[in-house]
Amino acid sequence: MGMLVFMCPFFVLGAVAQMWVKSTFRRWAQVGTARGVSGAQVAAAILRRNGIAGVAVEPSAGGALSDHYDPRSRTIRLSPDVYSGRSIAAAAVAAHETGHALQHATRYAALGLRSAAVPAAISADKFTFVLILIGGMLWRGGGNAGPWFLAAGVIYSAAVVLSIITLPVEFNASRRALAQLRDGGIVTVPEADAARGVLTAAASTYVVAAIASIGTMAYYLLLASAARRQ
Repeated sequence: MGMLVFMCPFFVLGAVAQMWVKSTFRRWAQVGTARGVSGAQVAAAILRRNGIAGVAVEPSAGGALSDHYDPRSRTIRLSPDVYSGRSIAAAAVAAHETGHALQHATRYAALGLRSAAVPAAISADKFTFVLILIGGMLWRGGGNAGPWFLAAGVIYSAAVVLSIITLPVEFNASRRALAQLRDGGIVTVPEADAARGVLTAAASTYVVAAIASIGTMAYYLLLASAARRQ
């Protein structure tokens, strides 16, 4: 219950960010670009413009906003509304994911660091859950829970590092996307401004996730401190 209360502001921030993303995407998904190209065509055009071969552009098997770039298979996967959509929102999201492909092709360091940090962060989540569970049972039973909570906080730092590394990766992909859309003549200047709004809203979710991960780690460390004082 204590963690729910502590994390409540982060849950609220996350919900607000998600609503912002969905409402912004929905708004600009109803406005087509002057050129009328689809998201898949936007991605292909950016790849051609930068001389990048061997990157596939495919529809994603997920639902709305399941767009992502897979560096292992070198595949840009776009949700149906983006892959076939001919809107400003579709162009913005497709360009952003292609921005990750550009990062990969240019050996952008932060992207490599994020890819390397993902396995550690996944393992950290699993271990943290077990440590917090054991610490909670010990605390209720009057045992020494401090070391378990402390270990949880330290191990969870891997997830914090991942969330922080993700920020420059996502911001850089958006900057590349906007430059490609504008300089490549894919969108007009007013359309580029709208695309920036779509990408800014999407970036807010990563900022909130980073803040929440830091808050979670802080909570585990506070638990360790409280357990030691008992």
